Parts: sequence; C-alpha cells; structure tokens
Amino acid sequence: MASPRFPEPPTHQPPTALDAVDLLVKALAEQKGTWVQTGIKERIDLLEACLVSVEKEAPAWVSTGCQAKGVEQGTPHEGELWFSGPAVLIRNLRLLVNTLKAGGEPTVRTWSQRADGQHVAQVYPANWHEKMFFPDLTAEVWIEPGKEPTQGALYREKSQSEAQGSGGMCLVLGAGNISSIGAQDALYKLFHEDEVVILKCNPVNDWAGPHYLKALAPLVEAGVFQVVYGGAEQGAHLTQHPLVDSIHITGSDATHDRIVWGEPSEQVQRKAANDPVCTKPIASELGCVTPVIVVPGAWTDKDLDFQARHVAGMVAHNASFNCNAAKAIVVASGWALKDRFLQKVREVLTFTPSRKAYYPGAQERYDAFLKNYPGAIPLSESGEQVVPWTVLPKVPAKKGEYALTSEAFCGVLAEVELEAETASEFLGKVGAFCNDEVWGTLSCMIIIDSKTEKSNQDEFEKLLGALRYGGIAVNCWAGLVYGLGSTTWGAFPGHTVDNVVSGIGVVHNAFMIDHPQKSVVRGPFRPQVKHVWDPTHKSTHKMGPKVCSFERSPSLFKLIGLAATAMRS
Repeated sequence: MASPRFPEPPTHQPPTALDAVDLLVKALAEQKGTWVQTGIKERIDLLEACLVSVEKEAPAWVSTGCQAKGVEQGTPHEGELWFSGPAVLIRNLRLLVNTLKAGGEPTVRTWSQRADGQHVAQVYPANWHEKMFFPDLTAEVWIEPGKEPTQGALYREKSQSEAQGSGGMCLVLGAGNISSIGAQDALYKLFHEDEVVILKCNPVNDWAGPHYLKALAPLVEAGVFQVVYGGAEQGAHLTQHPLVDSIHITGSDATHDRIVWGEPSEQVQRKAANDPVCTKPIASELGCVTPVIVVPGAWTDKDLDFQARHVAGMVAHNASFNCNAAKAIVVASGWALKDRFLQKVREVLTFTPSRKAYYPGAQERYDAFLKNYPGAIPLSESGEQVVPWTVLPKVPAKKGEYALTSEAFCGVLAEVELEAETASEFLGKVGAFCNDEVWGTLSCMIIIDSKTEKSNQDEFEKLLGALRYGGIAVNCWAGLVYGLGSTTWGAFPGHTVDNVVSGIGVVHNAFMIDHPQKSVVRGPFRPQVKHVWDPTHKSTHKMGPKVCSFERSPSLFKLIGLAATAMRS
C-alpha cells in the first residue's frame, strides 16, 4: 500500500536572537510588580478580552495545525486540532473568569470525605449546561490526605494582607505535541502563581507561536506574556537568565534532567553531590507509560465493539503523540472475553487510517520497540513519515520490562495479562502492578461495566484510592482529565528534582483547589453518543467550532445545535 500524502507543513519560525530574547525578558521583568498589584476586576477584563481573541484566532490556529500534523482539513481528524487547541483554552479562560469573580473560591458542587477522611471536591458538573453537555460524567479533585479542603490560596492571602509580594517571571518551555499546552501553562503561572510569563515554543510546534500572540493579545499588550522561538541555545540562555525566577516544562524527564543536572555524563555525579546546574524552582509534566486497566466483566458484543473503538481512539488520537495515549492494555488472564476483546482492538486499529509521524524520533523509538519485541504485529501501513499502529502481544507483567518502562511516543500498544480469574482478584492486584511496574504517575484509564463495579464496589473504590496517578479516567480517556480544566493535570505528588519521573506540580485546576493529590473523572460504560476520540467519529470537525462558541458563552440554543451535530457521529 502506498504511503499517504500529507499537506506541506508550515515554515518554522526563525530562532529569536539572544539580544532580542534579553529585551523581551527585561520588559517582562519590569511588569512583575505591576502584575502582582493588578486587581481581580482588571484580571477578569483581560481574561474576557482573551475569550474574544482566542475564538477569533481559532480557525487560523486550526488550519496551521492541520498543515503541521498532516491532517486534511474538512475531515474528522481536523476535530482533534479544535478540541486539543482553542476549545480547551477557551474553556479554561471562561472557568478562570468564574473563579476570579468568586474571589478565587468558586462554589464546589459537593465536598465529601472518603472513609479514611480524605477530602474530595466534585468539580464537574458545576452547572446545568455542564450536566447536559456531558451527561453522566463527573469529575473530582482529591485533596492530599491530612490537608483541609480550601481554595484560592493566592487570592485568599492577598485579601487578608497588605503585602502583595514582588512577583516573579516564569519561563514556560512549551510542549511539541498539543498546541494548547503552552498557552494553558502560561495562564496557570499568570493567574494561579502571580508570575509573568515568557513562553519558548518547542521547535516541533513553533507554528503555534504566532497564534498564541494573537489569541492572547490582551496579555501581550498588558506586558505580562511573550513568546520566543528556538532550540537548545535559546532554552539554555533562558533557564540561566538572572531575570527568570522559575521554570515550567512539559516534555521528557531526560530534558528536565539536562536542565537541572547538566549533560548526561555529569548527572550521576551531580545528583550524588546535590550540585544542580540550575537551582531555580521547576515544575514539570513529563509523560507516562499510560495503562488502560480493563476489568473483566460479562460484556455483550456491542460492549466489546464499543470499548475496542474506545481504546483504539486512546491510541490513535494525535498520531499517538500524547503523554496520556494508551500504551499498555492490562487484562485478566482468566477473563473469558480477553482474546475476543484484544482482537477487536486490533481490528479497529487495522482500519484506522495511518497518521503522519510528525514528531521527531518516532521511527527510531518504533525501531527500538521492534528490536525488543520481534513478535510485534504491525496493523497498518508503514512508509515515509508513517509509523504503523502496532501491538505487542503477551508482554510479560514483570519488573523492568521494556514496554512498561519506556514510553512509546508513537503508535505502539502493549498487551499485558495479569494472573487473575475474577474481577475481584484482578482489582486486588492491578493497582500494585501499575504503581510498581509501569513507569510514570501522570494518568491511567479504567474500563469497568456498571454491574461489575456495583458487585465489587469496595474493591473498586480501594483501587481508586491506591492508584498513584495524578489523573484517573474511569470509562473515558485521560484526555478529559487534561481538557476539562476544572480538574488538575499533573503527576501524582511526591517526585523530586533528582527523581522526577512524571513531574512536579499541577496546572489547570480552575477551581483553585489547594493541595490537590489527584483528579478522578468518571463516565458511563456505554454513553449515548460516540466519544469524540472514537476513530470512527464522522463529525468532530463540525463540532469543533461549535464547542468553541459554546464554551465562550454557553446557552441552551448552542447546546442543542452542538448535540444535533454530535448525534450525527
């Protein structure tokens, strides 16, 4: 089969000269104190102006993104660019407006306590339109054990004290895959941590930079946000810049360690001596070998078909260049439907069109997996700029296994069986397996039918409490944990700069929950309409602009139109 033809990618932005970088940094530094003193009303005005400018810029933003990722406009894949780009940014902006109108402490629908006393905030649905937008979906932010259920520490402390602080500047090192990440990270630093922001675009998606500047023009005009371009030279210059106070990176643990501990040849010695080359506070989101935990149940053929598409969509979205893409599907060895389900996942991937491998190094990473797993089964075509969807059968569930300790940032899915005969036995084993043998703590997914969940309620809730992941998605993809905005996004707490794993700190968190531990999103086992990440969905590209409009200013009229489009999936 011939390799597909992809649109010509956009031209890369030229690297920003270091003297120009210095001028931008100096100008931002002069606004640090002013930004700290900027009141809530003025901040709301800026956010509301950004809502207008982001929606205006959205079509051009999506069009350039399609070029960069080899997506033909006017096809369902275009919807990915809407949902993972301007749509989630618009939602985040609107939620921040609501939060600031409440002084940093918006009303939480329900506060509850688990049996062990841990506090839980239900942050979704927060109102009628959220309840109608995603029927039967709920989202919670769990507080770190022993911490009290409080919100909005920054604004609460400001209201209680005359001192406002001197402010700071954060260098945001943007991700190269999802175009909303850099902009959303910037919003978090600005409105949650009172820091002005200089964002260095990753060279992979520096095409997004001009769209950031237009979409967030009110923040640029206020002198608190700027964008620069370039690679290692600009990055090193900024990480060591005396006017930069903190750093936030979305990328890999290897990049993080190079920033903090220097060249690979010196890192072991520097860590042993606690002698970092960069001592600035650094927050990070650094990926994960994301598991899909499939709890055995008595599924119908329609259940098997639906969930096969569900998992395939978690793999194929954005050509699998997602830190929350499904990378290991974990099933019980004694589940009677195990082989049928795995085969159906393979069948869906076989008929899912190949995608452009736009992210550098994809072929090399893929080749490394083939070297370690000669029994790998490619399910789609390969060729120039294409890495095929590929499954790794019978990956051993053991410590140090390559597929469980190396993130496949390409379309590879490991099939793993745990020795278990029943749902109860599986639920009792899978938490320790994922926590201890699967690398990373960013996010995971659980698929469980309602009957099995009900009959194993105690074991299931115990599993949710035991899983050491910053985001847990039940019967949905962890992309929702990222995209809802009202949830937190980041690794499970406890990592350190010398053992950073999936990162330190969180972003998003529009309810400004203090001391978050994890977010848990729960959806129905079989929703009424297809998930937008379902690879067979026919109308995501038509939904994208409507979601942007709805999220900017929700209304029943817009919701009805959106629902009608969704039903034509």
